[in-house]
Order: sequence, then C-alpha cells, then structure tokens
Amino acid sequence: MAYGIIVGMERGRKITVEIPPELLQKAQRASGTGITQTVRTGLQLVAASQTYAKLRAYRGQIRFSRTQADLKLDR
Repeated sequence: MAYGIIVGMERGRKITVEIPPELLQKAQRASGTGITQTVRTGLQLVAASQTYAKLRAYRGQIRFSRTQADLKLDR
C-alpha cells in the first residue's frame, strides 16, 4: 500500500452505452442486481462463451478414471 492506494488494484473503465429500456429491465429482473452489476455479469458471460464452446467440443472425447457412480458416492 502506497499513499492510501492499494498497489495492483486495477481501476475500472467508465463507459456510456445505449441499451433499450426493455432489455435492461429484463436483464435486471433476471440477475436481481443493479445496472452496473447486470452489465458486468453480461460482459463476463460473453467473455466466457468461447471457453464454454471449446469445452463442449471435447464432449465424449475424454475418458475419466472414475465412473459417474464413483463420483456420486464421493459427494
């Protein structure tokens, strides 16, 4: 910490975005949060979508050493 500023803490970027009111209201109802957190969550989902697509491409190609029954017993 130097002069009251936490070192390594990134500063957010302030943006202006035009969003249809109905879309924003629908997204806020779905997330149960305010405007800022709703937009952040949406951006995180968009950023993660490529990773999800890559994981789906592996479906059925990876063999695990434990069965599904073993995993259920290990809860």
